[in-house]
Amino acid sequence: MTGGVNSFQVSGYGPERAGWTRVFARDGLARRLDWPILLAGLALSLLGSLLVYSATRNRTELNQGDPYYFLVRHWLNTGIGVALMIGAIWLGHRGLRTAVPLLYGASVFLILLVLTPLGSTINGAHSWIKLPGGFSLQPSEFVKITIILGMAMLLAARVDAGDKPYPDHRTVLQALGLAVVPMLIVMLMPDLGSVMVMVIIVLGVLLASGASNRWIFGLLGAGAAGAITVWQLGILDEYQINRFAAFANPELDPAGVGYNTNQARIAIGSGGLTGSGLFQGSQTTGQFVPEQQTDFVFTVAGEELGFVGGALIIGLLGIILWRACRIARDTTDLYGTIVAAGIVAWFAFQTFENIGMTLGIMPVTGLPLPFVSYGGSSMFAVWLAIGLLQSIRMQRPMSA
Repeated sequence: MTGGVNSFQVSGYGPERAGWTRVFARDGLARRLDWPILLAGLALSLLGSLLVYSATRNRTELNQGDPYYFLVRHWLNTGIGVALMIGAIWLGHRGLRTAVPLLYGASVFLILLVLTPLGSTINGAHSWIKLPGGFSLQPSEFVKITIILGMAMLLAARVDAGDKPYPDHRTVLQALGLAVVPMLIVMLMPDLGSVMVMVIIVLGVLLASGASNRWIFGLLGAGAAGAITVWQLGILDEYQINRFAAFANPELDPAGVGYNTNQARIAIGSGGLTGSGLFQGSQTTGQFVPEQQTDFVFTVAGEELGFVGGALIIGLLGIILWRACRIARDTTDLYGTIVAAGIVAWFAFQTFENIGMTLGIMPVTGLPLPFVSYGGSSMFAVWLAIGLLQSIRMQRPMSA
């Protein structure tokens, strides 16, 4: 590509990195952005801040006596996330490609730290690193991104170079090995929810890469065998086993292991079509639903905004998935296709699992609702993913 600021320079890749002013003026940065994705993400984060505020404004044992404590932090997390998105756009997904080994090593190092005395247990999950100032970091959220980038780098290398029409078996095996290492470490925490997301990411990446279907069916079989083995060896903590038991039998101990799901369904069911009104939900105000600002934030929408509010959240997430699928389809290189497809698999499954567990159709796993739930690590990771999607879209020719 020659002349002016080409698409590779826009994404931070090429012989010269153009300044922001030059890019905006000569190559139409605003026209290259995928505005539906950006606006949908911002709308979800804004709506999430209202739901988080509603869930926590009366929780004095959590908000340290400040009703705006979680609201301000949610806004701060969103602001940092958007800044990370801008950084990802500036560096570009192609520019990040060269840094994948470093990013992968850093993410593995961080999840290993969780298994040391530096690790912290929050809500039964030993998945966090405590930071100064009352902040916490959940490294497994960033592992999702590095698995996508690492597998895409390996699977697309020879295809994009024109050496192969699709990844060969050796390349697929190397990519799987790259993904398995952090997944095994996360399983030792144990963080079953994050492992489930990573498995779906791996399947989505392989499907997008054009790898043989034998790998897909083989992984599904291996996953089923692995789940049985994990159960038999007792690797899961008792609270995780109880969650699956409550999912299989909702009437089992409704005041104990089934309490969260039962209260969540009551809250959502009481909202009806239009809800009881923002900040007016009796279940939310009465603090009947645990972890309502994080794992069960969708129950606030269901109770206070009703079916309309819940449908709005699902619709906005659907817009992001739809546009991400178009980006994966239209990109000119396999690497970009795989990265976008991995993000689609991640967002789609995590959304389905989070909303599904509040409705009782999926087991409780502690996964946040993308863009909506309170939590810095999750917010940073999803906005980084949006930055990657924007970068992939921007590397296309202007006519695409």
